[in-house]
Amino acid sequence: MPSLKLPPEAPSLADAVARAVREGIAAGELVPDTTYSVYQLADLLGVSRSPVREGMLRLAEAGLVEIHRNRGFQVLPPRAHDIEEIVEIRLALEPAAARKAALLGTDEQHAAIRSALDAMAVADEAAFWPADRALHDLLLRAAGNARAAAIVAQLRSTTALLGPPTTASGRTLAEIHAEHEPVVTAVLARDGDAAEAAMRSHLESTGRLLVTNLAGR
Repeated sequence: MPSLKLPPEAPSLADAVARAVREGIAAGELVPDTTYSVYQLADLLGVSRSPVREGMLRLAEAGLVEIHRNRGFQVLPPRAHDIEEIVEIRLALEPAAARKAALLGTDEQHAAIRSALDAMAVADEAAFWPADRALHDLLLRAAGNARAAAIVAQLRSTTALLGPPTTASGRTLAEIHAEHEPVVTAVLARDGDAAEAAMRSHLESTGRLLVTNLAGR
């Protein structure tokens, strides 16, 4: 049985259900090729079926799940076009955020960013993915854009369906960590131009590898 829990804060119960399912997908608790019923999800989360149905409709509109009438829903694995769209959106948000994080981030925020990169350096396969997400989230929040952080977190729930970072992109953990190093180095040096360029290079490289690897499956 998958392990899911409602987030402590959400605008509505349906939003909480949708977020719990997104987080369950990102954590690998909910996987493609398995049908989950509304009854099952309601029991897991301790809520009625109505907010579950509403939450699933929102996720279906976002292309994250497919609803099967009278059966339940399935998680949808992303297609190459989905990845291209996701990377395009992230490129519109994260390079500019890296610049702002470099120029406007506090010393405490910069220290947290450095710690997140250090955590990636020593993480095993299971811990690396959350550490990667945490670093990008810290950069976005250091730029003062919590909404962008929430958008990127939702987009990454979709790319997480491709599997662990080494499987999805064909790179080693060390190689992925090395791509983040110039971003963090520039941010800590308060070099906005270099931070923006390094983040753009990282996202473009990741996008190309994800699409190529997906097309070869």
